[in-house]
Amino acid sequence: MKKLSEKEITEKLESLEGWTYSENAIHTSFQFENFKEAFTLMTRIAFEAEAQNHHPDWSNVYNELEISLSTHDSDGVTEKDFKLAKTIEGIVNAE
Repeated sequence: MKKLSEKEITEKLESLEGWTYSENAIHTSFQFENFKEAFTLMTRIAFEAEAQNHHPDWSNVYNELEISLSTHDSDGVTEKDFKLAKTIEGIVNAE
């Protein structure tokens, strides 16, 4: 998959509120009411990530979830990352 240019990434980020680009990846974080809610959303995201065969780098501390997406095979951000980011947004906003 083709690595996107910084200009392409910046343009695509305009449609994703709360996402930023740095260190060759796109990043966001979410805060939930408690750990159970955060973990529940992580589980839903995990099923979708597996279905897309594209897995986030993420961390969870209590009610906060931090997510970074990049396509390691392409050494940068690709369309795969934006597809998963939009899926993640859909899951979080559905709650």
